[in-house]
Amino acid sequence: MARVVSVNISEKKGTVKHEVPEIRLKLRHGIIGDAHAGDWHRQISLLAEESVDKMRELLPQLKPGAFAENINTAGIELKNLPIGTRLRIGETEVEVTQIGKKCHNDCAIKKATGKCVMPSEGIFAVVRKEGSVRAGDPIEILNEEAAL
Repeated sequence: MARVVSVNISEKKGTVKHEVPEIRLKLRHGIIGDAHAGDWHRQISLLAEESVDKMRELLPQLKPGAFAENINTAGIELKNLPIGTRLRIGETEVEVTQIGKKCHNDCAIKKATGKCVMPSEGIFAVVRKEGSVRAGDPIEILNEEAAL
């Protein structure tokens, strides 16, 4: 079963996200208390723990949030979900709006390893149903036809 591994925020832009016990998702906003929240198409970022593990082979000390991701997942191939896929994450629902993003060339991980997984394997979503998300919460694809 797919599940949340960690939830992460940063209170100020330009600072590394850190793991927190719980995040609250709000419509037309994203994560309450996260510096990247706002009424735009990249309210929440998700990255599979399996993707992070590839990078841990090069940098074993990587912690949750190192790629500026809000939610680390396990057991779901995020990078293969098409835009428009809706996910139930704990008591919330989100909709995938973007796959990957351009990596900052000055990113510390890319400088250290020469590569980064967020540009090709991270995804972004908007909030469709408010609520809380915690580590261990289940993740379910709600519209299977979009995920084919």
